[in-house]
Amino acid sequence: MEFINVCEPTLAGKELEYVIDCIKTNWISSAGKYIEQFEKQFAAYCNTKHGIAVSNGLAALHLALAACGIGKGDEVIIPDFTIISNSFAITYLGAKPVLVDVDPKTWCIDVKKIEEKITKNTKAIMPVHMYGHPCDMDPIMEIAKKHNLLVIEDAAEVHGAEYKGRKVGCFGDAGCFSFFANKIITTGEGGMVITNNDKIAEKARIMRNVSHSPKKRYLHEMIGFNYRLTNLQAAIGVAQLENIEKYVDARRNHAKLYNSLLKNVKGITLPAEEKWAKNVYWMYSILIQDDFGMARDELQKKLREKGIDTRTFFIPTHAQPVFEGMDFTKGSYPVSDEISRKGLYLPSSSSLTEEQIRFICDTIKAIQESF
Repeated sequence: MEFINVCEPTLAGKELEYVIDCIKTNWISSAGKYIEQFEKQFAAYCNTKHGIAVSNGLAALHLALAACGIGKGDEVIIPDFTIISNSFAITYLGAKPVLVDVDPKTWCIDVKKIEEKITKNTKAIMPVHMYGHPCDMDPIMEIAKKHNLLVIEDAAEVHGAEYKGRKVGCFGDAGCFSFFANKIITTGEGGMVITNNDKIAEKARIMRNVSHSPKKRYLHEMIGFNYRLTNLQAAIGVAQLENIEKYVDARRNHAKLYNSLLKNVKGITLPAEEKWAKNVYWMYSILIQDDFGMARDELQKKLREKGIDTRTFFIPTHAQPVFEGMDFTKGSYPVSDEISRKGLYLPSSSSLTEEQIRFICDTIKAIQESF
């Protein structure tokens, strides 16, 4: 069997047709029909009024925070277990990340520990929907309302995921998505800010385009960014969006098969799906417990020798060298540390075949038995 990548894009629709249309009509940069079409259709898919397409997921986070007025001295509560992009976006604005440990089952922010981190400087909560599973949004929104806080959702990994029947990303003041090549739908690089707030949307659109004033071009009344998406990328996004439900179903079906094949393997903890959640299993993620028979990293090495690519979980924010010595990294985050040490995600492409999944699971069992 050929080498199985941990994740690769599925370009099974009209991507080439739409990109050729961009080239034939000369609309290849940051104007053109596909950008507006992609924004409107993705916002509608998420049941929000506005979509603002940007160059990548980190840009979406930074732009959303800036458009919401986050600035120097403000504090933004985030989970400790997340990709570094959240902390970077916050620190770009002179604000401070405030870390909260995560739930041991969903690996999302532990809602029971949020309020103890709120101070007079707290301005927002940024819940991160992790590896395809939504955060528990009702208590988060209740805390935000009680303390008059903004909520900016990081939904980079959860296209199509649902919380109590509603698409994630639409609960807070803004939601942020990534369309990197390994996401459920992709534009190669790209991102989106979605919101129901007209003022946030207007400000985000202006700031995205180096803050050219609506009154007069080349007049700049606030700091802006060059975060534009190209029409070429948006064309791919439109084609991808036409197949998003197919890709979501594929990921969920893959997870169902993985679960059935790995459920009785000693020392493996399978990904959760709470009763209120629709997990889209962006990455099929497992924990390698101490009684598996070998450490996570050793299993990863042996799988690669058999032609199976995997990835370890994120390194917690408090353990990142870039933030060493900073006061916000102090504290104890035992759940974050544990899942980071034990976590592994297996190949998860939407185009993965049943034969490949069975081969992966059989290989894991064979490695364990041979140890």
